[in-house]
Amino acid sequence: MVRVKICGVTSEEDLRAVDEAGADAVGFIAGVPVDTPRELSLVRAAELAAATSPFLSATHVTMPETASEAIEVGNRVKPDVLQIHGEFDAEEYRAVRAAVDTCVVAVVDAEEPQRARAIDAAVDGIVVDSVSEEGAGGTGETHDWKQTAKVASTLDAPVILAGGLTPDNVAEAVETVDPYAVDVASGVESEGGVKDRDAVRAFVENAKAAATAEVKA
Repeated sequence: MVRVKICGVTSEEDLRAVDEAGADAVGFIAGVPVDTPRELSLVRAAELAAATSPFLSATHVTMPETASEAIEVGNRVKPDVLQIHGEFDAEEYRAVRAAVDTCVVAVVDAEEPQRARAIDAAVDGIVVDSVSEEGAGGTGETHDWKQTAKVASTLDAPVILAGGLTPDNVAEAVETVDPYAVDVASGVESEGGVKDRDAVRAFVENAKAAATAEVKA
């Protein structure tokens, strides 16, 4: 069964909508050097993480410059999952994992499969995304899912598929890649940083229905 993460949540109202839709994880963005309507302060991210229900994984999404900064953020916010955008190597990811009481997930550009293999054993999961020039996700652009499926088959770490996913294409994405999870932000919004309740529900339902159909087949 594929898991679903709804990222870029900025309010308690949207947090409730994500939970009620049956998602498995929710993402809060803070500490990123790029301009995004989904960014929160670290204090606000910690508040929303603390307000997340027990059976919904709170994910903190950040772009630290150093491993030390990643550790500081992880220990301050205390999420269930720390999702890191950055060019860290395997040794740096191991250092972060050893210093924080949370799972550590790395974001890798879909165009750099060799990097995913290099850090595979050092992280708890790998997000394969369509990454911008600044190294951020949330581009709203898809990538070659068939190529991502090939890469995923060579990795031990769970693969989370991101990049341009919407309620309309997530079923095809799940069927093509067979990822551990799918991750969406802008694809379920009515405007920047504001989730569309119906789109969130449809995304979750379509992703999980596709995974169930694969199992039955």
